[in-house]
Amino acid sequence: MAGTNTPVRVRFAPSPTGRMHLGSGRTALYDYLIARKAGGQFILRIEDTDQKRYVQGAEQELIDGLHWLGITWDEGPDVGGPYGPYRQSERKEIHLKYARQLVETGHAYYCFCAPERLERVRQMQQKSKEPVRYDGLCRRLDPAEAAERVAAGERHVVRFKMPHEGQTTVTDLLRGSITVENAVLDDTVLVKSDGLATYHLAAMADDFDMKITHVIRGAEWLPSLPLHAQIIRAFGWPEPVWVHLSVFLKPSGKGKMSKRESADLLKDGYSIFVKDLQDLGYLPEGVVNWTALMGWSLDDHTEFFAMEDLVKVFSLDRLNPSPAAINFAKLDHFNGLHIRSLSVADLAARLKPFFEKAGYQASDEMMLKIAPLIQERMSTLDEGPDLAGFLFREDVSPVAEELVAKGLTAAESAVAARRSLAVLEGVAECTAEVMEPPMRALVEELGWSAGQVFGILRVAMTGLRVSPPLFESMEVIGRGKCLQRLRAAIAALEELE
Repeated sequence: MAGTNTPVRVRFAPSPTGRMHLGSGRTALYDYLIARKAGGQFILRIEDTDQKRYVQGAEQELIDGLHWLGITWDEGPDVGGPYGPYRQSERKEIHLKYARQLVETGHAYYCFCAPERLERVRQMQQKSKEPVRYDGLCRRLDPAEAAERVAAGERHVVRFKMPHEGQTTVTDLLRGSITVENAVLDDTVLVKSDGLATYHLAAMADDFDMKITHVIRGAEWLPSLPLHAQIIRAFGWPEPVWVHLSVFLKPSGKGKMSKRESADLLKDGYSIFVKDLQDLGYLPEGVVNWTALMGWSLDDHTEFFAMEDLVKVFSLDRLNPSPAAINFAKLDHFNGLHIRSLSVADLAARLKPFFEKAGYQASDEMMLKIAPLIQERMSTLDEGPDLAGFLFREDVSPVAEELVAKGLTAAESAVAARRSLAVLEGVAECTAEVMEPPMRALVEELGWSAGQVFGILRVAMTGLRVSPPLFESMEVIGRGKCLQRLRAAIAALEELE
């Protein structure tokens, strides 16, 4: 394994075959944290050798998602570095060189079997209930004959020659020693017939060339771990520290979370895709805090972390290999905490696009007034327009019945509204400080509760029974609109009398 004195070099190596999801985000985050804490390097490498599954735009979504989360890299396809290229499809000749080296040392061989033959073998093995694997036909070929057939241009792949005897033992940092009988392992394809290396060879070769010290990846790669260790050992390279992270479970805790569930989640305002979370009004700070704790903890009570906090305290030895259920209620909780930790100016700037998307003319000045009114009430930024959209509208047209206060009749509610109008028409300024004292005096005079009187006023001003602070909201609405809305409310109540 990599020596303890070796500078930490980690890589996030996504395949551009789909959208960036939470699993990728967590892997990248842990890579980033361990590199920053150790003063090492974090490398972004795009593993795009699977051309059949390549999705247009996926690479850009990955890069945008990382930037949004606040994750930066020291080397990568866009920033360069001393160990490039950092896009696997541009490293074809490097991979072929290593494949030839394995063939020459007897650790790999050329295979000329047609897909049709492989399919027949697979079906026969399934029929006889044998393990499905390559039957080793070309493994038995004379190497000289195989080399001649390759030189003649015959279509072929390169397979790894897995030992048939003994065991392969690999140590994972979280799971300890993992031992597998070699007899159950397959002679996996390392180079496809199109000349592109598969992940198994390409990733191991690139990790070696780029001096990667720690390989942090998802638990789905555990079945491939013996093969990857065997490939590395065949070259005589130092092994990295292997870290296979916990599996994400569905929110119910039953079954592994998959991309297919995301459509159903979106109906409830959630998603496992990073771009969706951004559009749904989550802060990157909230997502980072939440994601960090799905598989890692500092102790049994500290939960609120900014990125700079995580860099200071994160360590691999606090990772937990147990499956982690995705808890979106926790995401809402952390997101709310981070919203409340923002400065008013920062929150206003982040809210503005959501108000504009809802069709409101949200000036910077207006957003600075709104942000402090709703900061304590939001879990996500997209709740902002629902909470404060009434501040932009000419009128709010409340349901007349909702203007009737609990415990009062329509006639009594109309009295309260008319008396409130008289008070507000008489105040010198439309500010919370000026409006609230005489209105509280009115409550005392009427002998009803503040909840009843102010409730009528709230519905009249906002169209909502629950809203941001009433008098502060009225200050933003402005004197003219406030009086106009209250007169409309009085008219609606009088129709109910």
